Amino acid sequence: MLPLPLALLATAAFAQQSPALDRVNLSVGGYYTHMDTVIGASDKSGDNYGAVDLESDLGFDAHRTTPRVRLDLLIGDHQGFSFDYYNAHRTRSKSMTHDFSYGGNDYLASASVRGKLNFNFGSAAYRWWIGSGNDVFGVGLGAAYYGIHAGISGEASLNDEVVQASSSSNETAWAPMLQLGWRHAFDNNVRMYVDLSGVKRNSSRLGGHIYNASVGVEWYPWQHVGFGAEYGYSKISLHQHRERFNDSLDMKLSGPSLFARFRF
Repeated sequence: MLPLPLALLATAAFAQQSPALDRVNLSVGGYYTHMDTVIGASDKSGDNYGAVDLESDLGFDAHRTTPRVRLDLLIGDHQGFSFDYYNAHRTRSKSMTHDFSYGGNDYLASASVRGKLNFNFGSAAYRWWIGSGNDVFGVGLGAAYYGIHAGISGEASLNDEVVQASSSSNETAWAPMLQLGWRHAFDNNVRMYVDLSGVKRNSSRLGGHIYNASVGVEWYPWQHVGFGAEYGYSKISLHQHRERFNDSLDMKLSGPSLFARFRF
């Protein structure tokens, strides 16, 4: 048995805060994403009403920079909170050169079509960190908020008559979330990390799943201010049961992010 002073020192060493973690870490930056987005619709029996690829069919820009904000708080030495938010807002108008269907409506060649997609994602989780050296592993449980405002509208001239059609969806939802993470400190100024998270909701209102993965590095040339760079990938697959038909969103986001980081 260790003498009491040595036992107290050992306990303190085990409980100390890891150099890979901060009491407060705020990241503010931009996510330069490559997007691949398909919105589709089907009738109640599951028969396909059509699908629209926003990038190839409507000419949406495949690359876009979206704002991203993160906040990590440490309570004690091994527990804390994690918050994350990003969005993807896009609109596009185009004169179509081929026919397609969506939501039970036919959009004919030479029609003027306008598409819109607003996607918001925010999360909050309580995290437990295992370890106190240069490497720590984390598990987080929390909730994610996500919202979709998507719409397709268009008009065409048929037999000297203007025909208009539109389909839209505007829904938000909460879902449980699981997070996994790893942090490594090379020294007090350079660190790297890996984060994984999954969101799943079984609901006819706005159900589906969202998976996120990212790997990044942090560099602090000053004590409290630094920079971060990461590469992320997100897969979003959501569906909604509506009165006349069911619609869906399948979107993949991937690309680098750059952050200004503030630690205290």
